[in-house]
Amino acid sequence: MTVSKLKLIAACTLVSALAACSGASQSDYDNYPGSAPGNERILGRSATRADMKKQGGVFGDEGLNIFGSDSKKQQGGTGIGVNSFLWRATLDTLSFMPLNSADPFGGVIITDWYSPAETPNERFKITGYILGVALRSDAVKVAIFRQVRAGGNEWADAVVDPKTVTAMEDSILTRARQLRIDSASNQ
Repeated sequence: MTVSKLKLIAACTLVSALAACSGASQSDYDNYPGSAPGNERILGRSATRADMKKQGGVFGDEGLNIFGSDSKKQQGGTGIGVNSFLWRATLDTLSFMPLNSADPFGGVIITDWYSPAETPNERFKITGYILGVALRSDAVKVAIFRQVRAGGNEWADAVVDPKTVTAMEDSILTRARQLRIDSASNQ
């Protein structure tokens, strides 16, 4: 036998031996976090293949529900990973600013810099976080960033009054409650 044939036989034997030594079954792998294709997250952790099998379709057995119109999902909506009323309310409340990105599965909304017409030498950027599926005050968090013009095209970070953050979160919660009441009365 030639050396290349011996190497091939040795490699095949090694692969077979390693495969036989593995005590893990397919179901073990299916339950391993991160085993699902892509970067899907379910309840704050990496999705498993078993999770994907349970969901059935791309958006689960019940489809994608963004606006909370289905009465079975009024406590939070299972179509996205966050409360659908808080999600919509956050989008509505931040609609005066240019949107940079929105992730309904992760519950993050990021705006671009916005400079009010009244104060052209300052600009704001807001990040909204929806932290759960329940319509509760601790399920929404807002981070506001403020910069003032330091001269020319340079901007310097500035302090944001904590009352502004609280007022923005309260505004989102008020809008979410209004959306929930409207949804219930339309049923």
